[in-house]
Order: sequence, then C-alpha cells, then structure tokens
Amino acid sequence: MSRKKQSPTMWEVAERAGVSQATVSLVLNDVDGGRVAQATRERVRRAVEELGYRTNAFAKSLRSGESGMIGFISDEVASAPFAGKLLKGAQLRAWESGNVILSVDTFGERTLEKAAIDMMQSYRVRGVIYATMYHQDVRVPDSLAGVPTVVLNARDETGEHSSVFPDEERGGRDATEALTSAGHKRIAMINIQSPESPLPAGKGRLRGYRQALGAAGVDFDEDLIRYGTGTVEDGLLQATRLASLDNPPTAIFCGNDRTAWGAYRALQALGLDVPTDCSIVGFDNQETTAPHLDPGLSTIELPFEQMARQAIDLLLRPTEAPQNVPVQGRLITRSSVTAPHHRTSEVPA
Repeated sequence: MSRKKQSPTMWEVAERAGVSQATVSLVLNDVDGGRVAQATRERVRRAVEELGYRTNAFAKSLRSGESGMIGFISDEVASAPFAGKLLKGAQLRAWESGNVILSVDTFGERTLEKAAIDMMQSYRVRGVIYATMYHQDVRVPDSLAGVPTVVLNARDETGEHSSVFPDEERGGRDATEALTSAGHKRIAMINIQSPESPLPAGKGRLRGYRQALGAAGVDFDEDLIRYGTGTVEDGLLQATRLASLDNPPTAIFCGNDRTAWGAYRALQALGLDVPTDCSIVGFDNQETTAPHLDPGLSTIELPFEQMARQAIDLLLRPTEAPQNVPVQGRLITRSSVTAPHHRTSEVPA
C-alpha cells in the first residue's frame, strides 16, 4: 500500500535555497524590511515553486489573528438558482480584496447555523455576511455578537448591523413607469403577497406602483390590484379575472416573473396577445423564465451581485454607525410592452 506523500516543509525550502528557515519565513511573510537581498528572495521563491510548498494558513491565522477568510451564512442562497448570484458577487469581491469566502447554507436549521458560526469563529474569519434567499426582516443570531457582521438581501430588525437589500420601491416605480411611458393609463398590478404580509418586497413594489401612477397623473384604482403568492397559478387566476372586467387593463405589472408567466398563459388562453392586447412587466429577471417567454418579458433585474459587493465593502470598511443600503435594480427591456391598442372583441367572462 502506497504511503501518502508528505507536504514539503519550510526546512526543505531553506535547504534548497541555501538559506536559514528564518530567512524563508521573512520572505514568505513579506516582512524582511530590506534585510534580505533581492537575489536571495528570488532563490527562496524559486525553491518554493519547485517544491510546491504551501504556507499553513491556519497556523498563520493563529499568529496574526487574521485568516483572510470571510464567512457567508445563508438559508438557501448557494443552492437557489437565482439568489446564488449573491454568493457569486461576494466571492468575486472578496477575491479582489485578497480574501476568500467560507460559505454554509443552513436551510433554516438553527443547530446547523450555530455549528457554522462556531466553525467560522474557530477559523478567525474577518467577519460574516448573513444572507437570505429572499428580502425579509431578520434577527442576527446572538452567537455573532462581537463578530463584524453585515446583513445581505435582508434587513436587521434591531438596527445593530448594516444591511444591504434591494430597493423594492424604486423597482416598482421603474416597472410601472415602463408602462406609463408607453402610454398606458389603465394599469393593473398582481402582487406577490397579501396586504397583511410583513415582507418588504410586495409592500415596496406596491408603493412604487402607486408613485409611478401619481407621477403620470393616473388615478389609483383599487379594483386593478390583485394579490397572490408569487406563483404561476396565481398569475393565471388573477390575470384571467382582470381580463374579464368590463373595462379590463391594457397593461399589468406582475410582482415577479413567475406571476408574469401565469399572466401570459391566461391571456393566451383567452385569445389575447401580449403585448398587443395587454402589455406585461415582471420583476426579478429570472434567467430560466424571463428571456424564454414569448415574447421576451420586460422585467426589473434584482441587483444580487451589486448588493453582495457592497456588503463585502461594508464589512471590510465598516462605518461608524450601521447603515441601511437599498440597491437599485435595472429595467431589462424585451418585447412585452407596447402602446395600448383598442380591443375590437369582447373578452369572455
């Protein structure tokens, strides 16, 4: 049975370079202060490369108190198909700043979350990004007390930590303005939560919708507001009901892309065309949905990567007082919006 090859040691690097271990340590840690000649430094680095020597990062962190690692604790971000962009943005920004991400999805299990926090503290992470798959208010675990922490895609309900989250209100306003700018006056909204829901997304998007109507001089009509849970089925049901009104809307702002998908299906089943008979704007820009609808869905893109980058920057360069940082998404224009057209046929009830 073959024995596992041992990693090269600092002593072997010193022997190969013809210097002392102390000199190798000075070169590898960039603390020689000019005491080591350039030719000697080059010999040490050449020996390191030839032997494949790697420094013991864990031992180094014990000496310096810094590991170069940033913890990333989330519920289901790493395993979610679109929210995974949060982790991507964090990894890229961490790498640019000379750090790496240590990531754990907890799936809402408190025991796993506690174990993850304990593990990250043992690795002496520089701080923790506490992220969620969807925008919500959260309470940061007590076990993170004393650990620099920034909340991502959520808001810290205590206000003790900086939070970075999507600007839902601005997104709702931009989505609705895409319809008013096309000339629509009768614009419905299918929201993704009930009026009683405490979640920030639906409430903010509805406020933005109302602001855009007001700015365009369009009266708010409660009868054009419908509520669902963000599913395709809710979009199908509510768009059918809206299209069956005596005076149906010429445009619908859907609170997310899945709802918009359902609205497409409803209108097509009624023999109506998107966008000729009814323009539609969504929210999220889910890559598996929005570009593949026919016609392509105009939608607000959630700024996952930008939010993650800002969260890393806040963690590495903290402000004197915690900050709440809303990040604006952008309108992705496709083919689901056009000017309103007069309908020549009745819509079946």
